[in-house]
Amino acid sequence: MSPFSQLRRRDASPARVLAIVCVGVVLASLDLFIVNVALPDIGKDLGTTDLSQLSWVLNAYAIVYAALLVLFGRIAERRSRDGGFLLGVLIFTLASAACGAAQSLPMLIAFRVVQAAGAALLTPTSLGLVLATAPAEKRQSSVRAWTAVGGLAAALGPVVGGLLVAADWRWVFFVNVPVGLWGLWVGWRRLPAIAGHPVPRPDALGAALLTGGVGALTLALVQGGGWGWGSAETLATLGGSVVVLALFVARCLRHHNPLVDPELFRTRGFTGASIAMTLFSIAFGAMLLSIILWAQDVWGWSALRTGIAFAPGPLMVPLMAFLVAPRLIARFGPGPVVAAGSTALAAGFAWWALAIGLTPDYAGEMLGGSLLTGVGVGLTLPTLMGTASSALPPQSFATGSAVVNMLRQVGLTIGVAVFVAVLGTPHTPAATRTAYHAGWWVLVAASLAAAVAGLVLLDAHVRRPAPAGDVAPAR
Repeated sequence: MSPFSQLRRRDASPARVLAIVCVGVVLASLDLFIVNVALPDIGKDLGTTDLSQLSWVLNAYAIVYAALLVLFGRIAERRSRDGGFLLGVLIFTLASAACGAAQSLPMLIAFRVVQAAGAALLTPTSLGLVLATAPAEKRQSSVRAWTAVGGLAAALGPVVGGLLVAADWRWVFFVNVPVGLWGLWVGWRRLPAIAGHPVPRPDALGAALLTGGVGALTLALVQGGGWGWGSAETLATLGGSVVVLALFVARCLRHHNPLVDPELFRTRGFTGASIAMTLFSIAFGAMLLSIILWAQDVWGWSALRTGIAFAPGPLMVPLMAFLVAPRLIARFGPGPVVAAGSTALAAGFAWWALAIGLTPDYAGEMLGGSLLTGVGVGLTLPTLMGTASSALPPQSFATGSAVVNMLRQVGLTIGVAVFVAVLGTPHTPAATRTAYHAGWWVLVAASLAAAVAGLVLLDAHVRRPAPAGDVAPAR
């Protein structure tokens, strides 16, 4: 290392590393949902009211982010983790500034693609830094903190978006710039040098198959409502994604250097957490969309009022993640905690389905469900990520975390697509209420499925981190 590098890298404490990389996590997670409330204002300013065109501001980000996570995670295993993280933050920050300055919808969508690529790079490298610097006995708690910050940022997206849109929709993107620049400066000054592992280059064909398959699947899910779920376009895209992903799995099983090592899924904790994460994310993604749409479209609330009203739920996330979940995991293990959290999420949906009516009543109809969903997210999301990550060997930190985050993103997309499909296009207030209630009951079922998966697949997993070694024993 050069004297200049030594001069700038002064503090490699795990706590400081966690604090720095959480800046990137906040940026990537917040941007998944903060833009939703700004779409109407973006359309007015850029001269379009076509929702199918505007939706690509969201869809382009979701598709590229999901498709590139594993590829960038695998590349990051070979390279400097700190360098990869800082490059991801730099790309994301510059793209955010460009999004805020966009003068047309195609320009904005193009910059959102670049923004998603930056997020797909900084996400696995940030978690790779946390796992590489945290002591083995503190790895799960560090990952829970990393995930809790991301979950809180995602849940607060509508809140922050509502506040920023009240000033100007461009601030939804410009707000990332000072945060990103601060993260770059502090990260460059303080992050430790974490070298890559001498692993072979990623399988190019496998990377192309996974990227194309996940991209096609996400495209079909986000466009299915507009194309029609039974249309030739939707069926062809879904069918193509299934074929390509099947070819990817076959290649991983036979190739000497698979993009995703099948050995990862022979570990009970990783596999169980991945399955439960996908199911939970279906409910989580639809939750954020559903209550925002109800408050704005049915109750007629502004984006600002909706964001403030939704805030108590996200505030439960850090409380549960940092104070309650660790004690419950130490006593009962991760499986029961995931089951309890997912059940709390289901209870929140049931509250809305049973209580919410056409006449606004925040305290009696919305607040209770928001608090329950916040409890559910705070207990479940960090526990699942911590359980999955604790089973990863050091040479797979970035790739394994990218796989789980990819599954989470696909789950979010499925949840939104399912809820929108159930919602349909009701034409009367009574029909609208019936449609929303049906959608919330579907999310109850998804949440309970996650609870069962967590209880069955994670209950036998190690309840406490191993006192020594890098990898939990395979199950």
